[in-house]
Amino acid sequence: MTVIALAAAHRRVPLAAGACLLSFTAFWIAQRAADVSMIDLMVYRAEGETVRAGGDLYALRTTEARLPTTYPPFAALLFTPLTLLETADMRTLATLGNLLLLVAFVHLSLLLIGDKRHAHVTHARVEHAHVKHVRLESALWVSALAVWCEPVWTTLRYGQINLLLAALVLWDLSRRPGHRWAGVGIGIAAAIKLTPALFAVFLLLTGAVEASRRGTWRPAVRHACVASVSFTGATLLAAAVLPYDSWRFWTRMVFEAGRVGLAEDTANQSLRGVLARLLHTGEPGGAWVMAAAVVGVLGLAVAVASALRGERAWAALACAATALLVSPVSWSHHWVWCVPMVLLLGMEAMRRGGRASWAVAGAASLVFCSYALWWVPHGAGRLELAQNFGQMTLSALYVVTAFAFLLVASTRSRTITRSRAITR
Repeated sequence: MTVIALAAAHRRVPLAAGACLLSFTAFWIAQRAADVSMIDLMVYRAEGETVRAGGDLYALRTTEARLPTTYPPFAALLFTPLTLLETADMRTLATLGNLLLLVAFVHLSLLLIGDKRHAHVTHARVEHAHVKHVRLESALWVSALAVWCEPVWTTLRYGQINLLLAALVLWDLSRRPGHRWAGVGIGIAAAIKLTPALFAVFLLLTGAVEASRRGTWRPAVRHACVASVSFTGATLLAAAVLPYDSWRFWTRMVFEAGRVGLAEDTANQSLRGVLARLLHTGEPGGAWVMAAAVVGVLGLAVAVASALRGERAWAALACAATALLVSPVSWSHHWVWCVPMVLLLGMEAMRRGGRASWAVAGAASLVFCSYALWWVPHGAGRLELAQNFGQMTLSALYVVTAFAFLLVASTRSRTITRSRAITR
């Protein structure tokens, strides 16, 4: 690696930054032209106002859609600063913040995945700087494209916090094993919204298996413990400030999945949503509970197996796919995890080659960029309950893709295991 190569990489960063800025500007204009409501951001602000006024957080109904509060009380505490901003300023800052979070999220994804095209690089100063420039350049190019995929578009359209939660989780998972603060991000994310808690379960299971094999305290267990302590601390803080709301949430509201929305809504890209549409019922009940339990166990098994082989990216994203599948409601904008998933599949295709690998990566990209789930009848009148087979297929594409990702991860793990056994 030479100074010339570093200089070349340094010169490419402004080009990537310019392309990213141009794409973000076009995106901003397109969203304003579409007159996006940022309705979830307005709900967040209303929650903050309710906290400041000392009102009943879970009796709140706000916006024209009469949307309720669905997050834990700790989230409402974090939303209180939104009440200090004018609505127009809040929307502008939220959009800008989400765009910056997208770049950070992509950068963390690349850090977790690791570009093995540069695995031969040593830690000499010039060579290390070259890798950092290449990663920054890649993050900017990927962000310029990723902003147009449906989950990211919808996240910014509604003013959602999905990119923040995903970045918190990836900040943890991309740290070196045993890092002092690893686990704080997952704990805080779970205190804001419960779904990320599955990452702590995954880490605990991974550490437990490692400890049973080697008989020593493993970093993954510490990671899970830090996440648990962070979650507990944030939750207790909310309980101290909002005791009544905390009691109501943890004893009642947490069990009322129907508060979040209709199970059959085409935007619900979870296993429960697919089953509701498939069975033409608003509540799949026992069928979903059994399916979610099986998928949860198998998905976590794939994630743990990948982690034990040192494949951190495959493990983390297998866990993310599992969480999205088993959650009662996984709105399409929750699927911002598609960005690192597609990145990982693309890098795997570059490393392994072959038409099959490229086909898988291309198909995954097409699913999340096609907006196909919105091609079916949806909206008022519960139209999703009368979908035909073709429409149900389109409105299940994210779930099918997640299952395909888990299958690829599982197959890959078995292949690696056999290869290592033969080598020995």
